Amino acid sequence: MSVELNHTIVHARDNRESAEFLSELLGLEITGEWGPFVAVSLGNGVTLDFASIPEDRITPQHYAFLVSEEVFDAAYAKIVERGMAHWADPHQKQPGTINHNDGGRGVYFLDPVGHAMELITVPYGGWPA
Repeated sequence: MSVELNHTIVHARDNRESAEFLSELLGLEITGEWGPFVAVSLGNGVTLDFASIPEDRITPQHYAFLVSEEVFDAAYAKIVERGMAHWADPHQKQPGTINHNDGGRGVYFLDPVGHAMELITVPYGGWPA
């Protein structure tokens, strides 16, 4: 078997709030709940297992999602409708817009605890030839 990422734990103030934020924004499903975890499944079989921990122990992380043009359009419309801060770049120097890197589109925004979320429609470096 090749090596595959199966799941990762995402720290949250409120595991359900963070799981619902991401699942609703991207049209995903909450697929499990056990112990301290609320799981959101991604299209490639990986789950993000949200765990509630004390806020002072949360270190902001970066999560990038490769999405279809349709998912990008729907998510970006929600970002704009909700008045969410968003940027074209990871350093938050280009507010209120998206980027057009590698022939696709991308946007950065923060989740409820400050994790840097990124949506891209084309992988960095473009699609393989």
